[in-house]
Amino acid sequence: MTSTRPLRVAIVGAGPAGIYAADILSKTDLDVSIDLFERLPAPFGLVRYGVAPDHPRIKQIIVALHKVLSRGDVRLIANVDYGVDVKLEDLRQFYDAVIFSTGSIKDAPLPLPGVDLPGSYGAADFVSWYDGHPDVPRTWPLEAKTVAVLGAGNVALDVARILAKHADDLLPTDIPANVHAGLKASPVTDVHVFARRGPAQVKFSPLELRELGHVPDVDIVVYPEDYDFDEGSMAAIEASNQTKQVVKTLTDWTLTDPSSQTASRRIHLHFLHQPDAILGDGKVEALRTERTALQGDGSVKGTGETHEWPVEAVYRAVGYFGSPLPEVPFDQDRGVISNREGRVVDMVGDHLPGVYTTGWIKRGPVGLIGHTKSDASETIRHLVEDVTGVGDGGKPAEGDLEGGRTALHADPQSVLDFLGERGVEFIEWHEFELLDQHEQALGEPHGRDRIKVVPRDEMIDVAKGRSNS
Repeated sequence: MTSTRPLRVAIVGAGPAGIYAADILSKTDLDVSIDLFERLPAPFGLVRYGVAPDHPRIKQIIVALHKVLSRGDVRLIANVDYGVDVKLEDLRQFYDAVIFSTGSIKDAPLPLPGVDLPGSYGAADFVSWYDGHPDVPRTWPLEAKTVAVLGAGNVALDVARILAKHADDLLPTDIPANVHAGLKASPVTDVHVFARRGPAQVKFSPLELRELGHVPDVDIVVYPEDYDFDEGSMAAIEASNQTKQVVKTLTDWTLTDPSSQTASRRIHLHFLHQPDAILGDGKVEALRTERTALQGDGSVKGTGETHEWPVEAVYRAVGYFGSPLPEVPFDQDRGVISNREGRVVDMVGDHLPGVYTTGWIKRGPVGLIGHTKSDASETIRHLVEDVTGVGDGGKPAEGDLEGGRTALHADPQSVLDFLGERGVEFIEWHEFELLDQHEQALGEPHGRDRIKVVPRDEMIDVAKGRSNS
């Protein structure tokens, strides 16, 4: 395909989904110029601000993402807030196509009596706090001795583990100093995790679950009366090696001699308990659950039998939910951008020319980080089809708005000038590298890979070379 200039593409969101999309697009046959926008002063999204600090293996994904951005063929423009600093109508002036990869960062709603009581928290907010997200407060009310965590996925395990783990055991990680201080002062002794279905239906990964059993001075308690299987459970175990490993680990814990459990802290795993209400007079004082029963196919229904658990805090780890973006069609029920295989569509299902999406904001918050690669491949395939005229919209030679080069101001400098005129203090890759080096330097005297800088203003000052520390 011949053209007078490269295709200009903006990707909004510099987490794994956005960076994977940029990498895949850069390796197509298109002559393309890619800008990657990020709301925060630092890229890497979920890997930096959504993975527990004591999971360095997962955080190693940053190494691969770092290599993509350091190549020089994808330009990072961070500290730019879509919807505030720039909108879709602005981007369309500078880019022929826009891909949204903003992820899902809010807690999914949980319609539960008492959910708004003080002491009831969303797991997403807690994760953001202990990961040093610059947009959340630097303190967290860790005052509860007994805590309930609602959920049966890895986020629930992460929350339970971080709450129960002794703070000093996190010192080898990149945990910010304020988070370490908050966790060290926590009086917690017992964390109860509640899953509404049985052991064969939980969404824990085998490795995450096994790691739970190796936390120093923390016992794992599993109750035989919560341990049940039906035909659907047995079929799930036979069909999935992961499920088989999870069930084996849980089974081994049910056989633990209670007299051997002498740790100062405990994580209790409860199955077949669904939350019924959060109770308390002005603050969380208890959680009421209803016993559920397996129905033969792995599903459950309530039995009417309830139990009250005295707790002083409840953490809701029932999933994430996407946030709507200005000028972008949004499915309020699913919490995703309205799209068809990555092509953003309007209310009647027609593709908005040149607008695409990928990642959790495209398909919902399911799957592991690596799954975003195949997701991005699908979106990029459709973008290339549209631009080259192979797909359902694209005749660039005819100036068709559904494909080809439509930006009025395609010079890469034009968008930087636009942001500068608006007073946006954007951060480019070479400036982020200063922040990256600064965090590594903070960790070096303590034998740590890095210590994360938390306040946004400090992050910007370091990136801009204004920090004296």
